[in-house]
Amino acid sequence: MYRFLVIAIFSSAAFAQSSSVGSQLPASSQLMDQPTPRVETASVGLPDLPPLPRGKSTVIGGSIRAVDEVRDQLTLNIFGARSMKVLFDARTEVYRDGVKASLRDLQAGDHVSVETMLDGSTVFARSIHMLSQLPQGQCEGQVLRYNAGEGELTVSDVLSHAPIKIRVPAGTSIVRQGQAATSADQAGAALTTGTLVSVKFQSDNRGHGVASEISVLATPGSVFIFVGNVAFLDVHAGRLALVDPRDNNRYEISFDPARLPMSHDLREGADVTVTANFDGTRYSAQTIAINPVSGK
Repeated sequence: MYRFLVIAIFSSAAFAQSSSVGSQLPASSQLMDQPTPRVETASVGLPDLPPLPRGKSTVIGGSIRAVDEVRDQLTLNIFGARSMKVLFDARTEVYRDGVKASLRDLQAGDHVSVETMLDGSTVFARSIHMLSQLPQGQCEGQVLRYNAGEGELTVSDVLSHAPIKIRVPAGTSIVRQGQAATSADQAGAALTTGTLVSVKFQSDNRGHGVASEISVLATPGSVFIFVGNVAFLDVHAGRLALVDPRDNNRYEISFDPARLPMSHDLREGADVTVTANFDGTRYSAQTIAINPVSGK
C-alpha cells in the first residue's frame, strides 16, 4: 500500500514501415497472359500505448543522477534516501517551472518533483516537474524510529525498500485521520514504531528532507474495514489482496482459513467486506463477508 515517488525520462520513439503483397501469382500455365502483380505498401504505426497504471499516485522530490535513454529509465537521488530507478515512456509528461517541456530536456543534476505510480512491481513516472527552486515531496511508509530529541523521523518506504530520514522541526503539524491536528511536540505517542504515515516534506539547501506535515494513517492495534474486490487469493497460505474503490489502493491482508470457514467460498473478483486488525506489521482479517451481487 505504500507508495513513493520517482522520476522518469524517455527516449524518442521509433516508427517502422511494413509492406504487403496485394495479389497472388497466377497458375504457371497462365503466367504469360497475366499482368505483373501489383505490390502495394502501407505504413503501419506502432501499437497504442496501454493506459496509465491505476491507483493512487505519490509525489516525491529529488535530483536526477543519471538518464538512460536506451532503457527508458532514470536514476533519482531521493532526499533522505538512496537512489532508485524510475521508468518512463511517451505517456510521461514533462514540465519546467510549469511550462510544457520534452523528455529530452531532462539532465543529470536537475531538481525535480515526480508524480509516480506503481506499474506491477516497477515504478513509473506519470509526470516530471523540473524546478528552479528545491522541490517538495511526499513519502508513505512505516515508522522505524522517531527521535524527539533530535527531531528526526525514519520511515521505511515500500517503493524504495530503504529507510528515509526526515527532519521534523518543532511545530510540524501531525494529523491523525479523522482527528484534529497536533504539534510535533506531542508527536511521541503518534509516531510509535510500526505506525503507518504519509509525510509531506521539502528539501533544505543540503538536500535533506524537512517535514511540513505528517498524516498518521494507522497505529498498531487499529481496526479497519475494507470493502472491495479480491485481486489476489491464496487460501492455502491465508493471503488475499483487496482493491478498495474508495481510494483505489491495494491492501494485502492475511487470514486464518481454519478460523474463517467463509474463506473457502472466496474467489478472485469477489466483492467482499473485511474487518482487519493492524498489528504494526500486517493487516490480519477478523471477519470476511462476501457481499451479495446487486440485483440478486
